[in-house]
Formats: sequence, C-alpha cells, structure tokens
Amino acid sequence: MSETRRDASRGQQPSSGAERPRWNPRRCTEWVLPAVIVRRLRDRRVRVPLYAAAGLVLAGAAWIAVTGVLARNELLAAQGSLETLRRHLAQPAAAPAAAAGPPAALSATVQNAVRDATGHTARAHRLTTGPAWFPAAHLPVLGGPLRTVRGIAEASDRLTHDVLPPLARTVAELDSTGTDDGRHLNLSALRRVAPLLEQASRSASRVRADVDGLPHGTWLPATDRARTEFARQLDRITPLAHDAAAAARLMPSMLGADGPRRYLAVFENTAEARGTGGLPGAFAVLRAERGRLSFEHFGNDTELTEASTDVDLGAEFNGLYGPSEPTRTWVNSNMSPHFPYAARIWAAAWQRHSGQRVDGAFGLDPGAVSGLLTASGPARLPDGSAVTAHNVVDLSERASYALHPDFKRRKAYFLDVARTVAIRLLGASTDPTRRTALFSALHRQLEDGRIKVWSGHAAEQRELLARSFGGALPGGSAPLAGLVVNNAAGTKLDYYLDRRLTWAPGRCVDGRREVTVTARLANGAPVSGLPPYVVQRVDDPPYDTRPGDNRLLVSYYASAGATLDGATLDGRSVQLSHGTERGHPVFTLDVELPAGAARTLVLHLLERPADRPAFVLRQPLVHPLRARALPGGPCTG
Repeated sequence: MSETRRDASRGQQPSSGAERPRWNPRRCTEWVLPAVIVRRLRDRRVRVPLYAAAGLVLAGAAWIAVTGVLARNELLAAQGSLETLRRHLAQPAAAPAAAAGPPAALSATVQNAVRDATGHTARAHRLTTGPAWFPAAHLPVLGGPLRTVRGIAEASDRLTHDVLPPLARTVAELDSTGTDDGRHLNLSALRRVAPLLEQASRSASRVRADVDGLPHGTWLPATDRARTEFARQLDRITPLAHDAAAAARLMPSMLGADGPRRYLAVFENTAEARGTGGLPGAFAVLRAERGRLSFEHFGNDTELTEASTDVDLGAEFNGLYGPSEPTRTWVNSNMSPHFPYAARIWAAAWQRHSGQRVDGAFGLDPGAVSGLLTASGPARLPDGSAVTAHNVVDLSERASYALHPDFKRRKAYFLDVARTVAIRLLGASTDPTRRTALFSALHRQLEDGRIKVWSGHAAEQRELLARSFGGALPGGSAPLAGLVVNNAAGTKLDYYLDRRLTWAPGRCVDGRREVTVTARLANGAPVSGLPPYVVQRVDDPPYDTRPGDNRLLVSYYASAGATLDGATLDGRSVQLSHGTERGHPVFTLDVELPAGAARTLVLHLLERPADRPAFVLRQPLVHPLRARALPGGPCTG
C-alpha cells in the first residue's frame, strides 16, 4: 500500500499535492454526537417538538420585546398625566387666581389626570404579566431587568389606584365643601377623607419599600435608570401622602373642632440670625374655632421685652445657652435650633405678659411669607404700597431700615406689614379661587422648614415632632451635620451672609470613621452705604471694627457619640467650646466676620460608621445653606 493511501486509511491529512477529501457535514455530525442522539434528531417525532419549543422561545422573546415597548409608552403617558396634575395644582400659586378657573374645574382637572394615569398604569401592568414575562423574569442573571420592569409597572399601578385617588378626592372634598358659609374651613370634610388618606399613606410606604427591593445594577443600564427615576418620584409623593394623612389627623382638633384654640404666631427676622432662623420680632395671636380663623392681637418684640419666664429646659440647655438668658430675654429665646424649646418659651412669655394661655405656637420668616403671597396675591399697606412675594424679604429685612430710620416708626411699619400680610393670607384661605393654591404653597413652606409648628397638647406634639415642620433637632444614632449660627453683634448683617458646608467621611480608625467637616462663612455686606441701625454693634468687642463687620457664634451639631479630634479656622488651630443637646455634641466658636471677607472652619471628627450620608440640618436664613454630605459606608476589617 502506498504511503498516501496508508495515511488516508489512518484518517491523516494526505501529502501535499494529493486530492483533499470533501467535507461531509453528516459524517462530521456522526463524529461529534453519539449515534443515538443523531438518530433521534433525524426522527421527525423528536425534531418537530424541538423546533416548536425553539419557536415558542423566540415568540416569547418577541412578545416580551413588543409588550415591553408598549408598557414603556403607557408608563410615559402616565407620567405625562401626573405632570399635568402637578402643573394644575401648582399653576394657581404662580398665576392670578382667575387664570386657574373655578374650584370645580380644578377638581375635575385633578380627577381626570388621576383617572388617565390610572388607565395607563393598569395597561402597563397587564402588558408585563402573563406566561411569557413570569418565567423570563425568574431566569438567573438574565431575568433581573425583566423583574425590575414588571415591578415598576406593578408599583405604578398600585400608586395610581391606592395612593393618588384619595389625594385627588381630598382636593375635591375641600374645594366643593371647603367652607360652610364661605368664611371658615369645613373640618367635617377633612375628617371624612382622613381614613382614605391614612390608607394612602400606608400604601405609599409599601410601594416605596417594594421598589427598594427590585433588582438594580443589572446588565441593562436603561432599566436601572428607570428604577432610579421612579424611586425619585416616589420620594416626592410618599412624604406628601404622609403629610396629608398627618394633616387630616391634626388639623380638625388644632383648628378648633373640639373647642376654641389660640396660637402665638411669631415672625422671625432672618437679617439677625438665631438658632431656629431669625430674631423673634412681630407676633400675632391667632384664634381658631370650628375652622374659623381670626386674629385677636398684633404686637412687636418691644411688648415682650420684659416678659421673663420660669421654663426649665434642663442642664444641657442651660450649659449651652444660659449666659444669653434665653428664658428671660425675648430676643434670645430661640438660640437653640430645636424649635419646641423656643415655642415653649414664647408661650410662657405671652402667658406671663397677658395672663392668656395659648395652645401652640408657629414660627415663620419673610421667606415663608413670600411663598404664601405667591398663592394669595399681594397685600396692600395703609399707605397704599404693596407687599408682594417678590419684595417682602427685601422690604422687611433691608429696605425698611433705610426707609424708616426712626426706631418707633420702623417698629410700627413692621407691625403694619405683619398685620396686612396676615389678614391677606387669612382671606385667601377662605377664597375658593385661591384656597388650593394657598394650601399647596403652605405645604411647601412647611416641608422646607420655613414654617414651624408646636402644640401644647401632648398627643399633637408627638405627631409634629416626627414631621419636618415640627422643627425638632433630630434624635437617634443617624449621622447629623448641623451648622447653626447666632448673631453675636446685634447687627442686621446676616441678610448678606452666605454659608457652605461639606461633610466628608474618610478612613476608619479602630472601628470609628474619620469625618472632615468644612464650613465656609462669607460676609457680603458692603463696606459703606448701610443705615447705622443695620451696622451698629452692641457687643463692644475689645478690638477695632469697621461698619459692616459682623460677629457670629458658630455652632456645629455633630452625630451622636462623635468626638472632636481638632479644628482650624483659616488654617490655624483653634479651641472650640463643647456642650451637648438632645444627645448631639455641640462645638461652638466665636467668629469675627469682617465685611467682604470669608472664613473657613474645619473640624476633624471621629464618628460611628454609618452606611448613609449625614442628615443636613438646614437653618433657614435669607440665603439658603449650600451643603454636601458625601457617602461613607460601614467600617470593615
């Protein structure tokens, strides 16, 4: 036998120049697959079911792709309906009441938008259920994005069925029966919708928790982005549902459904900073009876100058603020950022001064008044000039000092502004064409902490402490970053104060987290041209100052259990005084802040490790605090 034939008979490659054998796929298959399998594949009874199964898989994939696109379109349409809802609710707050239409039209618009959104989300939910979606969503690895899509559709359906309709019904109830005689709130209507709002609040919490449990970080980034955006929307809706339920529980009793109530409303001047916001100035006594609101008295801070109290707020409070005598000095009564402390002092001071007990207290500043005037429309002063959303902050905290240099005339002017604005807002609350817009604006100011509420009734106060408008210094072990300033010079220069705060966790040391806090304070006051009352100082510092120079007590409220490892001011080491308030260490430094200058305070802390950024305490002043809290994480190893 030749070498070529011998090589071929062994299955080897023939030598160069010999004819190559043709490739035979049938023989190749026989080489690779066992003979039994090959025979079964040739068998039509086996081949047809395999082809059918493959076809079903392809059909299922196509079905998922098509219905997924359709479901996405439905969810986008639902989002458009909800945006229409948001726009119509917000429109009256940004436009004259006539542009919003009558209350019945607004209620119909709200309910139609909710109805449209409900239909779209129901279709999206149906499109993502069935025999194709369920098994595909439970495939290992590959099914993660499909589970997320199904979860978003289901959560959207529950949101529009269980959460939004009670909110829409509340708008309809309050608009259709908001006042019995056009002059007071119908508290019975609010009590009727209270159970629905409670259910909506619970449903919103469950939906938010379920969305947190959906897969994320999958192989499909678009799905992850959709989940993140939906969670962000829920973060806006869920607190709204909670606040609506709390309002339905609290408002009837607080507005006098079970007997008359009186409240002290204090206007805080944020041109001179205090812990809760600004210097307590003008005030009013508000009466509520069966939903009807009226003002019984207006006054200014000079009326309560001598109204000392015997309120005992504990040794920690006295250790921090005792030298300033906040329980005996009205203008220092709110140095602590914990609003219930100030409210208790205010209530006791009014009782000592007038003999009249109040059931609670409110604190609000010109920024809050601006937000409310956006909805109510301008207020007209006795001299014919207008107080508007655009000028009230500047008018009350800057321009008035130049317009009225005389002390008594200026105090009377502040009182005119407070009275005129209060009566204007009170009228808007019973005006059917403005009521919804005003309530929407009121909710925004409460949420932002520019309006704070305290009740002298224990059950109500427990509810308020859990809300942002309760003005409480947070308790518990969660990380906290609180920059608080108190004006120590007696100037009105905090109108020009700019604040920035950065909370940056670092490495772990013996199970504790290093945290660097950087606070930058800038005094933008001009060096000339300001009225004498704005720049005059009552602190008599032992060093030379110029008009426009300011002085602040700068306090940092740290996380519970934090210790200070060192601090610098403009790069130089400084010693801070130390105290404690409601479980939080408080580190304080007296800082001179010249006009046009900026100073940087850096604190090096050791804190308990946490898996989330710090909660930022935002003291409401003229210019909002610009803050960043960077993520940290638990200490490991």
